[in-house]
Amino acid sequence: MPEDKVGKQIICSADSIGANIAEGVGRGSYQDNQQFVRIARGSLYETQHWLRRAYSRNLLTDQQVDALKLMINHLAPQLNAYLKSIGNVPDDQ
Repeated sequence: MPEDKVGKQIICSADSIGANIAEGVGRGSYQDNQQFVRIARGSLYETQHWLRRAYSRNLLTDQQVDALKLMINHLAPQLNAYLKSIGNVPDDQ
């Protein structure tokens, strides 16, 4: 896969994280919201995959990887905590 394709995949999967969170909130039910947060979490892991590929192809520097790791390592627990919190709210609220 040419380098520009890897970059486009990173952008698409990273954009999908926020888009799925937003869509889940807009759906109106906690079950739908949970499902879209799970999809967002999958997009986060997909982004990690593409970043690893970019690094292995020398498209990212060690500094860039370190900065991205900080963000990803911070976001993953936040997504899991959010998912857990919306699971504890009754549907009638």
